[in-house]
Formats: sequence, C-alpha cells, structure tokens
Amino acid sequence: MSRSRTASESVALVRRFNRFYTRQIGALNSGFLDSPFSLTEVRVMYELAHRPKVTATQLCRDLGLDAGYVSRILQRFEKRGFIDREAARSDGRQRMLRLTRKGRDTFAGVETRQHDAVRGMLSGLSVPDRLQMVEAMQQIEGLLSAAPREVAPYVLRPHRPGDMGWVVQRHGELYAREYNWDERFEALVAHIVADFVDHFDAERERCWIAERAGVNLGSVFCVKKSKSVAKLRLLLVEPEARGLGIGKHLVAECIRFAREKGYKRMTLWTNSLLHTARHIYEEEGFKLVAEEKHHSFGHDLVGQNWEVEL
Repeated sequence: MSRSRTASESVALVRRFNRFYTRQIGALNSGFLDSPFSLTEVRVMYELAHRPKVTATQLCRDLGLDAGYVSRILQRFEKRGFIDREAARSDGRQRMLRLTRKGRDTFAGVETRQHDAVRGMLSGLSVPDRLQMVEAMQQIEGLLSAAPREVAPYVLRPHRPGDMGWVVQRHGELYAREYNWDERFEALVAHIVADFVDHFDAERERCWIAERAGVNLGSVFCVKKSKSVAKLRLLLVEPEARGLGIGKHLVAECIRFAREKGYKRMTLWTNSLLHTARHIYEEEGFKLVAEEKHHSFGHDLVGQNWEVEL
C-alpha cells in the first residue's frame, strides 16, 4: 500500500469509499432497508431505544443534527404513538423523551432487519476476511473519534434465534463454576426456556438480552404466571460485565414491561446464596415472602420467593 498519497488522492479515496458504503447499506434509499423510515429516523429511534430518557437537545447535540429537523422527526414519531414526553424532575421546562411499547416494537422490527442485512453481507466472507473487515471498521472509528464519547456500554434487545441455547449453556457453565451446581440445574433452565418458546405470548411476555459489540452479556425473562401475576426468570450477567449496572437495568425493564401490560404483581424464585441478585431485587422493591430448605443440583439450599406490587 502506498504511503505517499497526496491529500487530493486521499480525499478522492475517502469519497469513493463513502459512495460505496452508503450504497452497500442502503443509505440512499427512500426507506432504510425497505422500512417506512429514513436512515436518520432509524438513528434517532436507536438513541431513544437505548437511553432510558433523553431530551431533544441532547439528541441534536449527540447526533450533530439540526434542531428543526429533529423536532419534525419527533413530531412524526409522537403522532404515530412511538414516543411519550414528560417533564424532567430536575427542570419542569425540559421534556424527557422515551419510546412507548409501540415504538419499541417498531424499532425491534427495524433492528431485526438491520441484523439480518449485516449477517447477509458478512455471510459471503471467510472468517479471516470477516475479522479483517471488522477490525478495519474499529480502526476507522478510533482514528476519526476526536475524543472519547459517552455511550452506553451495552444495549438491551429482544431475543432472536440462538439466544435460548446461549441462555441454557451459560447458566449451566457459570453456576457449575461459581457454585458447583451439577447438570440438573442446566436441565431445569432448558425446561424453562423450552416452555417459554413453546407457549410464548408475544403480547404479555418478553425476553431481554444484554449485548455489547455483538456479544451477549446477560438475560432476563418476564413470563405470564396468571392474568394478574408476572414472573421474573433467568436473570444472568456475565462475570466480565458485572459492575456495569446490567443486572439492575434488566430487572427494571422487566418490571416496567409488567406494569405496562397490566400485571398487578411480579414474583420470582431464587436461592439465598445468590447475594448479588437478591440485592438487586431488594433495590427494585421486591420483598421476601417465603423461604424453604431444599436439596437440589447436588447441594443443600434455601429457596426464596420474592414479590413486588406493581
């Protein structure tokens, strides 16, 4: 590769790459990936989906967009029922934005299209070529980043094919390594996820996967126990991701969803030695309502039932 290109040649090559990549990802199409949204609208929706709450001013600043342009996008989103606005606690003049359930479901559909499109693009590459391309993208991003930008270290997304196997595998591996539980715990998790898939109620049940740079970091499930009672199940956070607030975020999202769907109470079952998880449950308002000794997974344990009123 030549290291003596002139400035004009470098500019031409960058512009050529920009033309190639915008065409490759469909950025020039009227609807991004055949969706009814432009690329900019999808980008705004992404920010709303991955921040608990944000102001229009923050969106304009972080995305480098004109305030009037963002305002028109938000007005369209609000008209279609995708966003809610509420006064900020610290300053009633500021309006905090968040996606509604309709907005989240809409974004999930667009997110799936993007995932499938990128997977399709990568499928034609060998593993070494794929790794080389991703590393080159990371290098470009690093070189063009003038300063570190505060971004969420992970995102929460709905489950997709392959996630259930990951949930079973990681529960089995981590609980064996950290608590010496035998394979009967992995079997229990397999039964739980199989039942979730077999009887999945998309309207009133949900699985969230915490992900960073394409790597799964955690999971939680909200399942229907009865018309008025939801159950939180299979909270997991990978060891290297602990301390990022992922567990708390997963539990909070589970509670928010249950409230939105009209459940009156949420329950969960855990064991007394899972101190970190129990601390999260307490912080989110769960109360210990019953406990019982049992012998499971090769150990004498104390099972606990927790509840929170919604």
